[in-house]
Formats: sequence, C-alpha cells, structure tokens
Amino acid sequence: MNVLRFADLIAQGAVAGKRVFIRADLNVPQDDVGNVTEDTRIRASIPCIKMALDAGAAVMVTSHLGRPTEGTLNPEDSLAPIAKRMAELLGRDVPLRANWVDGVDVQPGQVVLLENCRVNVGEKKNKEELSRKLAALCDIFVHDAFGTAHRAEATTYGIAQFAPIACAGPLLAAEIDAIQKALANPKRPLVAIVGGSKVSTKLSILQALARNVDQLIVGGGIANTFMLAAGLKIGKSLAEPTLLAEATAVIEAMKARGAEVPIPVDVVTAKQFAADAAGTVKAATDVADDDMILDIGPQTAQMLAQKLKAAGTIVWNGPVGVFEFAAFENGTRTIAQAIAESSAFSIAGGGDTLAAIAKYGIDKDMGYISTGGGAFLEVLEGKTLPAFEILQKRAQG
Repeated sequence: MNVLRFADLIAQGAVAGKRVFIRADLNVPQDDVGNVTEDTRIRASIPCIKMALDAGAAVMVTSHLGRPTEGTLNPEDSLAPIAKRMAELLGRDVPLRANWVDGVDVQPGQVVLLENCRVNVGEKKNKEELSRKLAALCDIFVHDAFGTAHRAEATTYGIAQFAPIACAGPLLAAEIDAIQKALANPKRPLVAIVGGSKVSTKLSILQALARNVDQLIVGGGIANTFMLAAGLKIGKSLAEPTLLAEATAVIEAMKARGAEVPIPVDVVTAKQFAADAAGTVKAATDVADDDMILDIGPQTAQMLAQKLKAAGTIVWNGPVGVFEFAAFENGTRTIAQAIAESSAFSIAGGGDTLAAIAKYGIDKDMGYISTGGGAFLEVLEGKTLPAFEILQKRAQG
C-alpha cells in the first residue's frame, strides 16, 4: 500500500517550522468525575507527537471523545482530562484550545490539543466547508488514528483531501504494514480465528476469509451455528438456525479450495449461563437437549493448538468460549498459548480478543495487536478503509 509516511517527511527535513495537524485516537474511558481510567490510546499517540516536536514543527492534535452533539461542548465531552494526562506523559504543558476551526495560535516547538473534533458542525458528515477550514490550519496533515480509519469524517478524510500534504503517522503506518503482512502477502498456512456470539455480525468477514485462509477456526456462538450446519445437536446453545445455509456455504467454499473449517469434536457444556455454573466435557455428538455449549473441549483445543503452531500467519478476532468464566476459559487460554508459542506472524484485534491477550499475558508474543475495533473488522471483510484510500490517492499526487 503506497502512502506517504510522516517518518519519511521527517527524514527529508521537510517538517521543521511547519504547522502539523495530527488526528489521534484519544477516545479513552473515564470515571464519573472525568478521570482517565485507562490511557493506552493516549500513550500510543505520544511517539507521533514527539516526532513532530523534535523535528521543530508547530503541533496541533485533536481527537473525538464519546458521542457529543455537534455545535455543543458539554463538560463531559471535553478533552481536558486527556490534555492533563498528555502533559504528564510529554513532560510539558499541553494547552487545550476550544473554538479552533477558524484559527490556531501555535509556534514551532509547541503543542496544543484541539477540543473534541466531533463538536464541530459538519464533522461526522465530512462537510467540505469544514474540511477546507481544517486543511487551511496546517501545512502537513498526519493521520495516526487507525481506530477511526473506517470513517470518512472531516478530521479523518476531508482534511486529507485538501491539506497541502497528507501522510500516515507511525501508528497508522504500523497497522498498514501488519495488515499487508497478514492478509495481502501472508506466509502460509494462513489460519484465521473468528469468535463471537453471532454469525450474522461476522458473516461478511467469514465469507471474505473463506476465499483466502487455509484454516478458518470458529468459536463461541458462531461455532455452535457451524456445528448445527454440520448436523450436530447443540441443545439450547446460542446459535442462529436461520443462517445454516450461509454457514454451509462457507464450509463448502473452504472445502472447494482444499481448506477447512474444523468442527469441534468435544465441548464444555453447562445447564445455565452463569459464572458459577459447573462445566461438563462431552463429545460433540453427546450434547443433551438442555445443554448449553460454553467452550470448546480439551481435545478440540489441542487439535486447534497444533494447527496454530504449524501456521505461517495467524489472524485472531474473538475468543472461542466464555473465557470470562473460569470453567469455560480453557479453550481460549489454550488458543492464546498456542499463538504465543507459534513462530507464525500473528495479528489480533477486537475488544474481547485484547482482553484475552491481557488476561493470559501474551501481548509480548503477538506479532501485532491492532488498535482499531471496527476498522480491524472492516479490513478482515476485505473493505478498503476510507483513510487508506485517501492517503493512497494523495501519495499518487
């Protein structure tokens, strides 16, 4: 993917004295009084900001936070807590500027945080008038917010259209490289793990992966639907019987390419969905009418672990069981450990997946952990993200 990179501009000495506008993803969780409770995204934004400051740029940074009403800045929508945390991480003052669309006073070597961009009228609908005003604020636009790359908004797309120069920041560039390595030019065998409760929410992803991967491991409620499609009984487990034809089509598409969707040979069941429910390991053929399948069984987990250890590339989105409950976490834990031990290049994304990676302490063993939820899913669907599209266009001149 040919995009201009901020690091290249810096290497060319093209940033000193320039006005640099960075679109970051600083949408972090806060408590009831506005304190930042988890600052991963803020910390992830710091390298790009430091790069710009060290190169002698006048730096403007903005982000969305929550879902504010356009035209109205309420206290709970303010980036003030983010400015405070960013100042601590940078070791310098980070002034917060409101009403900034018509002009920003910032000098080379300074950084300012521009108030919640989704308060600006026309942001979400990517209005050209707003986009042109934003572009006029800067000499260089830097997109460094992969979590917003699937949205065509004024600060993610419009400004990139009209800014004198538009480029990818280090976070976005790393995502592009990891996605290309995993999906565009994968080392084979390519194994994808897709978990979650519903086939319907990930049907297009499953269909897209079925055309490309060598093994498609399904988990959670999705696996139950595939078991049903394979002729197995699943009791009162979560599934979508109306999508059996679609699940069967995915299995057949894989089979036609000499690839497969491994169906569980054993499962862990319970009589009710509860943290203290007792788990019972059963053969996949022995599920009773009042059973709920809440995890893959140990035999299936080991079978899948062997496939992962033999993989060249692994794409992971979603746990394979209710890993939050101790009795039903073995499948996801085994999968996580197998990925950690595999020599494959691995890329993971999605909130539940990141929670599992954190729970089992394998973050250092992953090839790449994606910072975008919706954006990561759209990449798996084979879609071209708006941010990638406009940056590629600008790189071509």
